[in-house]
This record gives sequence, structure tokens and C-alpha cells, in this order.
Amino acid sequence: MWPKPLATLLAFLAMQNSALAAEGHAPLDGGALGPIWALPFVGILLSIALAPLLAPKFWHHHFGKVAAFWALAFILPFAATHASGIVASELTHAILLDYVPFVILLTALFTVSGGILVTGNLHGSPRLNTSLLAVGTLLASVIGTTGASMVLIRPLLRANDGRRHNVHVVIFFIFLVSNIGGSLTPLGDPPLFLGYLRGVSFFWTASHMLAEMGVAVVILLALFWLLDSYFYKGDKDFQGLIDPTPDTKKISINGTVNFILLLIVVCAVLVSGSWKPGISLPIYGLQLELQNIVRDLILIAAAVASLVLTPAGLREKNHFEWGPMLEVGKLFAAIFVTIIPVIAMLKAAENGSFAPLVALVTTPEGAPIDAMYFWMTGILSSFLDNAPTYLVFFNLAGGDPAELMGPLARTLVAISCGAVFMGANSYIGNAPNFMVKAIAESAGVKMPSFFGYMAWSVGILVPVFILVTLVFFRT
Repeated sequence: MWPKPLATLLAFLAMQNSALAAEGHAPLDGGALGPIWALPFVGILLSIALAPLLAPKFWHHHFGKVAAFWALAFILPFAATHASGIVASELTHAILLDYVPFVILLTALFTVSGGILVTGNLHGSPRLNTSLLAVGTLLASVIGTTGASMVLIRPLLRANDGRRHNVHVVIFFIFLVSNIGGSLTPLGDPPLFLGYLRGVSFFWTASHMLAEMGVAVVILLALFWLLDSYFYKGDKDFQGLIDPTPDTKKISINGTVNFILLLIVVCAVLVSGSWKPGISLPIYGLQLELQNIVRDLILIAAAVASLVLTPAGLREKNHFEWGPMLEVGKLFAAIFVTIIPVIAMLKAAENGSFAPLVALVTTPEGAPIDAMYFWMTGILSSFLDNAPTYLVFFNLAGGDPAELMGPLARTLVAISCGAVFMGANSYIGNAPNFMVKAIAESAGVKMPSFFGYMAWSVGILVPVFILVTLVFFRT
């Protein structure tokens, strides 16, 4: 299920393999790159942000071509102006070390969670709704924001399909389950998995982000309870009724074999971070470590096992389809390629084209300003995509996982919180947001427009994030 842009890149890398092996070369010098090299990266991110709104039909049918265009807009000029060894090295690193593991994990979580179907006679009272949101928030760090969103959004919609006011239920679901809930592990949200691939320890996020996540979650659940109770009291026709559209007489969970497969996915990722056999496989000039190869093979096997072992017809009942995963695969192939020069320029710090950005998040003495890292990462995550945005600021802070987990731990927490939390600020901040919106609309919920949703997020989330800043990131 590789997207066409990736297939093209792998073919190109195969042709460059002999050149890469034959010539020695220095790493890409970000200080020698002008800001024009960031245009393809900006182009693909703006396309993702604006094209679905301005030209939805064109985007739906041609987003893969748009992704390929921006990838080639970087690759062709880059190959024409740099040594072939540098070209091959940078592309193989981006694809084989970052993109492929990233897509394999998302595909495994998406496939396995899509085989879990929750049915039952659910009644959307404030108690049940708040409980489902709390469970989903915790579940998001275990099976990912995408997995938790896909498992729970349909039961939550069915529980509230008889209510006059149910839009807020979906909005808070996006806030909590599709975003903030994924704060505790690399499995939770794509940005944290990218950090894990870069060397951040598996349990580091849980031990360092629990307080920030806890404050945000408790406040949002309390606000939801108050708002949901207010709407519930005014809905006399719904109060006391059982679910008008029950799937079964009792609550049941189908496809339970997938819980075992989810546990296997979690264990595979966890073991790959702690098992260091010291064995690697050379591919296109890179050394792929054995533990990472084994992890990815186990994840692929878990996804295949889910397709084979899940009872027939269950995925259809769950409205499971490959479209969202294919879109993510194609778009992120372009993102991981076009971000290459951006990362190089950020690593150059004050000697690179992004020196003004460096000045914005650091003191004159060069010390990081954690509050600015939180808000700058968050604001860009709100409108671009939180995974590449995390990567940008991770590298802006030095890119050394040992230093970021040690002396600069608060800076890494600020970057992580900004990327994960503020992905909820708009529909395009995180992949599950748009997926949940589409599912809710297909179920008859009149979701707000792009800017209507932002009115909710600005009014509710921004004050919470200001409080988080004052409590945790004030220097």
C-alpha cells in the first residue's frame, strides 16, 4: 500500500545507491541554503490547509498528484544543484528512517482499531458522555489518537443521536480524544512518535507531560460536564429515554482479538526502544538497526492478522475504509521529503535562514524561552500539521535527544505539549480531527464550519493553554 510518490523516490534512491557508496560527502550544510528551499515544504502544508476548503472536489481526486508535485519541486532542483551522494543520503534518511516507520505504525493502529466495534443501548447523559470522553482520552495514549477516535466516535454519536444539542459532544471529543489524550506515549500522537524515532525514550513523555496533560484534561472534562448538563436539562424529550437506535440490547464489544493485537503493537514499539542487540543492516548507505526492522515487521504482521482474524462483516458495520490512511500516506511522503532543507536550515541556527525564528524562541544569551516554544509550536500545529511542526522545533532546539531529555527537558515538554495540545485548535491541526468531523456529519450532526470550529477552540482551549503556560512554562 505504498503511495506512488514513495515508489518514485525509492526507484530514484536505487539508482543513486552506487553514487552514495562511491563518494564521501559532508552532511547537508543548512547555513548555505537560502529560504527559497523552504517553499516546497510551505507549499505542501498550505495545500493541505487550504485546498480542502477552497477546492474540495479537486483535492479529493488529486491530492496525491499535489503531493507528488511539491515533492518533485524539491527533489529535481536539489538533485541538479547538489552532489548525488548528498541527494541520496538525505532522501534515504528521510524515507527509510522517518517516513516508513511512521506510516507503518499509523497503518497498524488504524487497521487493528478498525476491527473493534462497540455496540449497545447507550443513552447520552452527561455522566455517560463524560465517562466516554475520559476513557477515550486515556485510551488515546495506548492505541493512538487515530485509533481511539475511530473506536469511540460512532458509539458516542449513537448515544447522542436523539439529542437536540450534540455538536458540543463531538467538539470536546476532538479536543480530548483526538488530540490532548495522546500526550503520554509515542503511540499516542504522531509528533511524539517522531520524537521517539529521534531518540526520545518511550516513557519520557509519560513522566514529564503527565502534569500538563492532567491540568488540561481535568479542566476540559469539567467544562464539558457543565455544558452538557445545561443542554441535557433543556432537552426534556430526550431525558429518561433509552437509546432510540440501539444496536444490541446490551453493551457489547466485538472483534476482541484486536485488543491482543493492540497489545502486541504496544510491546513491539516498547521493546524496540529498549532492546539494543548492536546489529544493523546496511541499505542505501544507512544502517538500519535490527530492533527497528523487527518492530516494523511485527507491526505489519499485526495489521495483517487483524484483517484475517476479525469476523467477517465487522469492518463494514464499523464503516471502515482505507481512504483516510491512503491520504495520510501520500501527503506525508511529500512532507517528509520537503522538510529536509527546513531541518537543515534550522540546525544551522543563527547561521541559517531561520535566524529570526531562532531569535524569537531564545534569549540574547541563547537560552530557550519555553513559553515561546510552546506557543510557536502550537500555533503552527494548529494550521499546518503537528507532526512536521514538532520536528521543526525539535531541531530548532538542537535536535540532540540526550540534551533535550536532560538540561533542556522543559523545552522538549513545551514543544511536545504545543504540538499535541494545539493540534486541536482547528480541523486541520491533526489527522483525526477531519476524520471525526466527516463521520459526525455523515451521522447527521451539523458540525460548525472551519472558522465556526475555531470559535469554539479559541473560546475554550486558548484560555486553558494560557493557564498551562502560566503554571508550567513561565520563566
